[in-house]
Amino acid sequence: MPLRADFPDIRTVPADLEVPATLAAAALPAPGKRVRQTLPAYAGTEVHHTLWLPTEWTPRRRYPVIVEYAGNGNYRNQFGDVSEGTVEGSRMGYGLSGGKGFIWLCLPYVSEDGKSNQIAWWGDAAATADYCRRAVEHVCASHGGDPARLILAGFSRGAIACNYIGLRDDAIARLWRAFIPYSHYDGPRRWQYADSDQESALTRLRRLNGRPQFIIHENSVEETQKWIASTGVEAPFTFRALNFRNHNDSWTLRDIPERREARAWLAKVLA
Repeated sequence: MPLRADFPDIRTVPADLEVPATLAAAALPAPGKRVRQTLPAYAGTEVHHTLWLPTEWTPRRRYPVIVEYAGNGNYRNQFGDVSEGTVEGSRMGYGLSGGKGFIWLCLPYVSEDGKSNQIAWWGDAAATADYCRRAVEHVCASHGGDPARLILAGFSRGAIACNYIGLRDDAIARLWRAFIPYSHYDGPRRWQYADSDQESALTRLRRLNGRPQFIIHENSVEETQKWIASTGVEAPFTFRALNFRNHNDSWTLRDIPERREARAWLAKVLA
């Protein structure tokens, strides 16, 4: 759906949050720090993720985890919206949590050669899903992530990834408590990869098994809403249009009604 030039720009609303910089790979996880990590299976490669421990983190507690996927890289539009496609550039999880109460894990798409993070589209989707499972297991075992309270979120390509990666097979699908796809969705339209067809997307959607999704899109969410209705799949879907013209995830860094609603929704599904 084309962006609406007559809608306001999100930058007209002052930000009340700034995403912390990612520290060097040698930095150890600590409360209020965002660090770069690589799973042992990918040692010696450039494949990596980022980890944020909330400011009040203590090893004596369990924390819900927001797992996030980035949009496509090499993106820029007429409104100055930019996506680099990197884990470091992701910001939804920080905006939705305010840096408190949640572990925030930004995961890579693994390149086909297994040596770097994929900046555009999927790379090796099976390896990406495997990295996800391993990273979630590590965060729960080593940093107090609660395996019963895992939220999968993403922007643009990452919104599609909520189902395309997060519901790719039964093993990964069973991880999630709920989902927040922002701007796009797996199924309503075909993209330039083979299994973007609606039949394949429906197979993935059926693995949702009644869990909630907060589906939000700039301008209008009608296309996604109509497609899901046509599938006959039933679940607690919340549909929300974001009335700004921008294709970026910086709305989560601003005190607007949609962020307040998303935060309230998170509190409800995790209660």
